[in-house]
Amino acid sequence: MAVFASSAALLKRSARQVKRSPMIMSDPNKVKLANIAVVLVGTRYPENIGAAARAMRNMGIRQLVLVDPQNPDPARIRKMATHVALDVVDRMQVCAALKDALADFSYVVGTTARLGGQRKVVSSPSKLAQRLISISHQNKIALLFGPEDRGLTNEDIRFCDILVNIPTAEFSSLNLAQAVMVMCYELFCFSRDKPGEFAPRLANRHELEAMYEQLKEVMMHISFINPANPDYFMNNLRHFGSRIQLRAKEVSIIRGICRQIDWYGKKSYQEGLKKGRDESDK
Repeated sequence: MAVFASSAALLKRSARQVKRSPMIMSDPNKVKLANIAVVLVGTRYPENIGAAARAMRNMGIRQLVLVDPQNPDPARIRKMATHVALDVVDRMQVCAALKDALADFSYVVGTTARLGGQRKVVSSPSKLAQRLISISHQNKIALLFGPEDRGLTNEDIRFCDILVNIPTAEFSSLNLAQAVMVMCYELFCFSRDKPGEFAPRLANRHELEAMYEQLKEVMMHISFINPANPDYFMNNLRHFGSRIQLRAKEVSIIRGICRQIDWYGKKSYQEGLKKGRDESDK
């Protein structure tokens, strides 16, 4: 733990020393790579972090976020990244929890080799890149990669708006840096001349998680979902929300409806109690 703490502190200090790049107007018909970040969850080997940073840099993506890395040794990371990607390493952020790492992102892409079960909404890297043309101009997007040995968990998947699967032949397990390269390459290809659509700002993960939590509480209060297992229904609701890509204003409206339902339920309950007392006094 001491090694992790010192390494994380070193990386955060390096990130603070880097000046922000000036704002550059982007082409609305291309993926805006400046709004794309690679998020590595629970990475076990620092060499894989460095190799991923190098792959990103080759494809023009420079935002790297580590979530609970097992051994973020700066020297080993920098050695594998080589001098080409040291700016990516110096800028990268380290977070303890995935929820905190994704708070500012409006659209989260999860990578998965496993299919079925809760992993239903799946896109290919190329189709995903085309889809992100319009989304990337008004929203920060996270590309999520799990640990080398097991990938993203079902709990991690719940934060994702869409899942992407990299097609392979018989052996479906790619090296982490290889997977990062494939995804970044497809985005790079669509950062050039591709048609896109306008998209307003989507709700970020902080706004969405607050909405889902409020929906769950209200639906349990009115006995719409089973309080013993609310997550079963909520997973379906999350899939629905990811499919329609809720905007920040729409999330605010839904939360307002929840507050009104909660207020009316409490008001009706109090009126019922008062009516019962009045009748018992007669």
